[in-house]
Amino acid sequence: MQSTTTQSTSQVLERADVLTQDELDNLPVGMIQLDRNGTVLKFNQTESSLARVEKSDAIGKSFFDEVAPCTKVQQFHGAFVEGVEKRNLHTVFPYQFRFRDGREKNVVISMFYSASTDTVWVLVQRPQA
Repeated sequence: MQSTTTQSTSQVLERADVLTQDELDNLPVGMIQLDRNGTVLKFNQTESSLARVEKSDAIGKSFFDEVAPCTKVQQFHGAFVEGVEKRNLHTVFPYQFRFRDGREKNVVISMFYSASTDTVWVLVQRPQA
């Protein structure tokens, strides 16, 4: 999956629940699994490298309050809350992460609600040129 197209992004999101930690860590995109309260359950190595956040500093923490507070906006957090309430979420949107160290990074966010685990997967990828 070197170039992540919309179709392959959907396939990754739909298979995310059955991927091993090694498979998640080897994806070329960031992957984060959140419970319905926004607590980080899984945080892959790619996302750890992109965000410069150790997995151990993210897992078990509130994604929207502690890990990535810049995401607590309607476009991101609002879509998450609405999707969890409806138990239906599959959205893609451009986003600019603003990190605590002053860096900014333009990305494309895909969020997918998994009914089988009652969780939300967040896929973070760089925009295609």
